[in-house]
Amino acid sequence: MTRFFVDKNIAKAKTMDTLFYKSEECYQRSKENIFSLSWQFIGDEYRTAEPGSAYPFILLENYLDEPLVVTKDKEGKLRCMSNVCTHRGNLLVYEPCKLKQISCKYHGRQFSLDGKFVSMPQFKEVENFPCEDDNLHQLELFKWGKLIFTALHPKIPAKEFFGEMIKRVEWFPVDKLQFRADLSKDYNVKANWALYCENYLEGFHIPFVHPELNAVLDFGSYSTELFKYSNLQLGIAKEGEECFDLPTSSPDHGKRVAAYYFWVFPNMMFNFYPWGLSINVVQPINVSECKVSFYTYVSDGSKLHTGAGNGLDNVEHEDEEVVENVQKGIRSRFYKYGRYSVTMEKGTHHFHSLLAEFIG
Repeated sequence: MTRFFVDKNIAKAKTMDTLFYKSEECYQRSKENIFSLSWQFIGDEYRTAEPGSAYPFILLENYLDEPLVVTKDKEGKLRCMSNVCTHRGNLLVYEPCKLKQISCKYHGRQFSLDGKFVSMPQFKEVENFPCEDDNLHQLELFKWGKLIFTALHPKIPAKEFFGEMIKRVEWFPVDKLQFRADLSKDYNVKANWALYCENYLEGFHIPFVHPELNAVLDFGSYSTELFKYSNLQLGIAKEGEECFDLPTSSPDHGKRVAAYYFWVFPNMMFNFYPWGLSINVVQPINVSECKVSFYTYVSDGSKLHTGAGNGLDNVEHEDEEVVENVQKGIRSRFYKYGRYSVTMEKGTHHFHSLLAEFIG
């Protein structure tokens, strides 16, 4: 089994061995060692706005591939649970709907909206039935405003992943965010999921890759802050460009903050702009391909198409071109690893350190 090591001292460290991005073994091992242990964005509470609502989905389809369902009972309590019948494994809820109970369309087993077993025809003779295993498996839920997250095997509390971000932008109107499907989009990128993340995690490339973004950001004031399972890149606006009107309670009060770029391990980006929030989720498809989903939430539509939060589609395509060429480049017999800029690549080094820690 391949093991990886990234020196904690960035001045001495080497980047991840290219085997991580090319190896099917590493790709498969990451499922259980990284993704099943970490928290994932699963949408917002608007999808289950009314009591009796049920919203089925596949968590990281074609990778973790876990069928789940979010329900809201008559008391308004939100739950996330397995969407697989405990009798013979049939999917239970096929599409978003309103229910009084969850009924299996295969043999009629029924569950309440909290996942508890209710009834099953032709099972009177079965011994020791029902038992705890006949209930639907419950998953932990974490809510921030209307945004919801879950984890398959959450050994680390959600607050350790999201706490620093929530504290830093506690003034942000997260409860007023409105999802905009027309501004949301999926991008298929022919590169390993980790290559896409590490590109996001440094502003080093902005002057070379993103001319329009570079025109509105003060590159000399760009900074990165590291936390345990997240980090922040603070984008400062040039004079006259759109920026946040920060309250005095913010530690950034007095700065012309154009954007907060928060990354949460392993595959989520939260981009805060004066107009709202763009959540980017990087989903592995295979060892050399990923899907990046942009979920757009708007709080102030009058500021759309301004500042650092303008032209995100162009920025995405510029990033795609780079990481797809890196994916081709790492196949070289002559490249195994690189070194880090101590000042500009702290975020990428942080990411690689966590990868090595989780995958072994």
